[in-house]
Order: sequence, then structure tokens, then C-alpha cells
Amino acid sequence: MALLVIASCQLMVVLDITIVNIALPDIQRSLDFSTTSLAWVVNAYTLTFGGLLLLGGRVGDILGRRRVFIFGVLLFVLASLLGGLAQNEAQLLAARALQGVGGAIASPTALSLVSTTFQEGPERNRAFGVFAAVSAGGGAIGLLAGGILVEWLNWRWVLFVNVPIGLLIALATPRFIKESERHPGHFDIAGALTSTVGMVLLVYGFIRAAQEGWRDTLTIASFVAAVVVLAVFILVERRSRQPITPLHMFADRNRAGTYGIMLCLAAAIFGMFFFLTLFVQNVLGFSPLAAGFAFLPVSAVIAVGAGLASRFLPTYGPKPFMVVGAILAAGGLSWLTLTDVHSTYAGSVLGPMLVFSLGMGMEFVSLTLMALSNVSPLETGAASGLLNATQQVGGSLGLSILVTMYGTASRNEAEKQIPDFLAQATPAERLNFRRTGQLPAPWSDEVLTAGVSAAFVMAAIFTVLAALIAIIVIQVRPSDLERLKGGTVPGGG
Repeated sequence: MALLVIASCQLMVVLDITIVNIALPDIQRSLDFSTTSLAWVVNAYTLTFGGLLLLGGRVGDILGRRRVFIFGVLLFVLASLLGGLAQNEAQLLAARALQGVGGAIASPTALSLVSTTFQEGPERNRAFGVFAAVSAGGGAIGLLAGGILVEWLNWRWVLFVNVPIGLLIALATPRFIKESERHPGHFDIAGALTSTVGMVLLVYGFIRAAQEGWRDTLTIASFVAAVVVLAVFILVERRSRQPITPLHMFADRNRAGTYGIMLCLAAAIFGMFFFLTLFVQNVLGFSPLAAGFAFLPVSAVIAVGAGLASRFLPTYGPKPFMVVGAILAAGGLSWLTLTDVHSTYAGSVLGPMLVFSLGMGMEFVSLTLMALSNVSPLETGAASGLLNATQQVGGSLGLSILVTMYGTASRNEAEKQIPDFLAQATPAERLNFRRTGQLPAPWSDEVLTAGVSAAFVMAAIFTVLAALIAIIVIQVRPSDLERLKGGTVPGGG
């Protein structure tokens, strides 16, 4: 029951990233969003969620993880209710930002609760397997849930649905989860401020790059400011007696490698969901509900991969699953680069999507376990926050790079398609093209498919890089295997 409560919270937080995507057209019509400002319905959540993760993880260590977990869930519930009731653009964006704050408090605390609630060994391995499957597969479930709610009810229910779920989680938590030992002491205010401001600037830079390009003045300024503030953060942490992020965790090559792998894989999975959603709806002609069902196998296969990894981790260690998982993900994405306007869901999308998902299921269990392995109880929240922050920043960074690749390839393809379009178009179609600059189908399908294929090439490169990091950097020691089996390690934790 404790695992059900924790996993339900993580599912609620993770699927919120994608459940709103399906509802964006309805939100735009209902609240009169411009196309530019509509992106901030997603970005307002991403910005606060990514920016506050390190702080959220550390607060649980100091004030008690169960207490902080409940507060984060209730804040998320309140923000969801306010968002569902929003009557204008400003109210919805403020509510989405507040949702991100609640998620940043609840998510790393939930992960650290898994580490402190379940005994090290097979029990914790299984718990991490469930948590990782939810983290990786929640996006696909969000697409399905969003499609159902928008098609059967209206866009407001993609936010209202969090209210009863969150209240049940908050009520069940005191009954099934014990309060963790508090580690009171000096709270690193300077570290908290610099890490939060630095992360917000970094995530904003990636968001801005995806929208306005890498040469945009504000994009460059955001990255420069982020580097300066994060450099100050590192200096502060080196001098702090009780840092918000103990830097010595990066001295462990396995943990540092884990963060690098997560950075690459988050970029790939964010990109896969984003571009396949575009492809199946715009080229294959799927409705929002059909698109949601199209992604449902992703969650099932991720669960299979996570189950396999958690079952055999004590025998083989995490490294084989990190390597094989990244290779499978790379294979699936490479297969997706072959899609064209004549592709079908069953013939060209389902197969590579399942191969990719199996690899990601293996990866997320192994990465979660490695990131929190051999971490002292005092620093579990910090380690959880770092893993979550790496996933969020990797997703934002990767998506901005993939969108840039998509834009370049689609513009090049459009230049090839325009002469053919002008030769066949009616006078009305030519007039509309001069007015909007947008090619109609089937020429637009060719343009979008070329861009999506190029984006998948870059996503596959990210996963190959993850495989190389796993092969070169990760080293599994006999003591690590003993710990995974639940045994005691002489002279170790």
C-alpha cells in the first residue's frame, strides 16, 4: 500500500506533463490564447518544476519526508483546482506554475520515500521497478487520459482529475507511510536560492531556444546568466557545512555516469512522445482519443522492461541493463527514422515504439537504483532531487535541440515541395499559401515527415551516447551486487 501511494503520486505528477498537451487546442479556443502564449501552458509547469527540484528534495531531508510529501501533494491539488476554474490566460498560467511548485516538492520526496520505506535488496529493487515504470510510462498514460477527458468532457477535466486522486493520496499517506527520520540543522539558504534561480534560468533558456532559436538574444542571455549563477552555486556548496547538494556525490563515477545517461535518455523520450504525437495526428489522421490509445502499448512494454530489470538486477547488476536498454532505445529510434507519408501505425510506428519502450523500462530502473545506491539517509532527498532535475533539464535541452533539427529539415523539405505545389494548386490554394505561408496536405505531410525523421536521427544519437557512457563509465563492484541482493557489505553502508 505504501508503494501504491507513492507510485500514484509520481504518476499524477508525471502524466500532468503530457495530459495537458492533448487539450491545448481546446484551451486556446476557450481562453483566447495566442499561438505563442499557448506554449506557456506547458512551459509554466516545466519551468517551476525543473527549477525547484533540488530545493524540494532537500526540504524533505530536513523537515521530514512524509510531512513534506503531503504538503507537495496538497499544493498540487489546490493548483489543479484553480487551473480547472481559470477564466483567463493569466489565471491558468499562474495555476500551472503553482502545480510545478507542488510537483517539485512531491516528486523527489516520493523517490526518497521509496529508498527509506523499503529495505535494501530485492524488496527495494521491486519498488524501484514500479516507480521507474510509472516515471517512464506516465507520459503515454497522460496522452490517453487527456484524449478521453477532452473528447468525452472538456479541457478543464485534465486538471480537475488531479483533485480526487491527490486528496486520496494525501489521506492515505499518514496511514501507510511512516515519517522518516528528520535531519534538522543549518538550511543552506544561499545554495537554495542560487540553485533555484540557476535551474529556472537554464530551463527557461532551453524553452526559449525551442521557440525563438539558439541565436535569440534572450536565449543567449538566459544561458549566460544560468552559467554564472550555477557557478556561484557550486562555490557556495563547496563552502557550506550542510549543502543543499553535496558535491561529493559527483565524485562517485557511477552516480556521475548515471546523471549523464539520464540527461541523454530524457532528451530521447521527450522527443519520441512529442514528434510521434504530431505524426500520428497530422499525417496518420488519428483523433486525440485514437492517438492516446496508440501510445498505450508504450506503458505496458515499459512495465515489462522494468520488471525484467528489477528481477535480474541482483544477479547481473545494473550495467548490462543500462547498456542493452540504451541500445534497444537507439534501435527503436533508428527504425523510426524510416517513416514516410506512406507509413502506417501497425507497419511503421508500433514496432519501433515497442523496442524503444522495452529499452527505456530497463534503463529507468537501473538508473534510479544506481543514483540512490549507497547514499546516506541524510542525503537521499538531495540525490533524488538531482536525478529528477537531470531528467527535467535533459528533456528540455533535448527537445529544444530536436525541435531545431526538425525546423531545419522541414524548411529544406518545404523549399523542395513549393514548386510542385504551385504547379498543381488552384488559384484559391495559391492565395491562401501567400497569406499563411503554410502548405496544405499532401505537401504539408511531406514537410512534417521530413522534419520528424531528422529529429529521430538526433534522438538516436542521444541514446547511442547514453550507451557509450554506460559502457565506459559505469563500474559495478562486488559490494554493489551484494547490496542489491540485500546482504550486508563489510565496512560499508
